[in-house]
Amino acid sequence: MENQDINEENINQQEEVKVQEEKVSEENVTAEPTAEEVLAQEKDRYIRLYAEFENYKKRTSKEKMEYFQYANQEMMVSMLGVLDDFERAIKEIAKNENAAELQGVELIYQKFKNKLTEKGLKAMEVRAGDSFNVDYHEAITQIPAPSEDLKGKIVDVIETGYTLGEKVIRFAKVVTGN
Repeated sequence: MENQDINEENINQQEEVKVQEEKVSEENVTAEPTAEEVLAQEKDRYIRLYAEFENYKKRTSKEKMEYFQYANQEMMVSMLGVLDDFERAIKEIAKNENAAELQGVELIYQKFKNKLTEKGLKAMEVRAGDSFNVDYHEAITQIPAPSEDLKGKIVDVIETGYTLGEKVIRFAKVVTGN
């Protein structure tokens, strides 16, 4: 009887182990994703990766365009001195009333200025009476305002400011009234 009891115990234990294994195998079957779920996950990964790559391409092309746009900035800044010298020369020649010389210098000045404009250089429009804006103007000094309406505004423009594309490369130097 003892053998029979031991055999029955072994059989019961084996049956319990089989039942537990079946439960575990059923859980494993349900835990594995179906082919459609795997396909959906992979498709989602692909779409995200493609979108990320497209963003990368746009960003690098934008950076490249900005680089080419502002690559000649140093050259433009150095040419501004020459442009200022031309403007001073035109004023001095106009004082002497020599029309032939004035016409020749103005022709060279306009040609030079047009070439710089083609490359993206643009002079800022600043006049006496405009509001002072720190984003575009540099105050050289302040003087008592000649009239009440010029208080806190630009009284005189000393040096023209320039932009290259949307970027300020030289601030307009102005005198403000207080």
